[in-house]
Amino acid sequence: MPTAGLSLLLVVAVAVVVPAVVPAVVPAALPATAGVLAPSAARAEAPDEACRDAVDQATLSACAQQAYEVSAKALDRLYSEIEQRLGQDAQAEQLFAKAQQSWAAFRDAECTFAASATSGGSAFPMVQALCLDDLTQRRIEHLQQYLVCPEGDLGCPVPSRH
Repeated sequence: MPTAGLSLLLVVAVAVVVPAVVPAVVPAALPATAGVLAPSAARAEAPDEACRDAVDQATLSACAQQAYEVSAKALDRLYSEIEQRLGQDAQAEQLFAKAQQSWAAFRDAECTFAASATSGGSAFPMVQALCLDDLTQRRIEHLQQYLVCPEGDLGCPVPSRH
């Protein structure tokens, strides 16, 4: 089987194992597939050239991990911004910290489960990292909503900038 065929098979397998979690690192050799399977969340940074041209499992896994790490850093910055806005409200800060810890535990457990079909295989790290990245991007989108609440929104726990 040609290398591009193996890459396509890998991308299709990932799409089946983890629906809605498809790499931003889909090889450039698969342009038709990349457009259809690309994740909906915007990426913080474009993948580097090695990731765009990735065809081997080790590189695909490394690129998926890299994408997750970029998202995790963006989430950390957002978390810090929300903490700043909560200011001196110790109760709100405690509730937010608990919510974030609970979400992180859910994310980790969910992604371990989502990747379990590939457990023990070479694709496991990639599938798990893709899931972690996807859920982290979703969390970022959710937390960003707290930063744009209109003044006086009683359902928004994060005060607006003063």
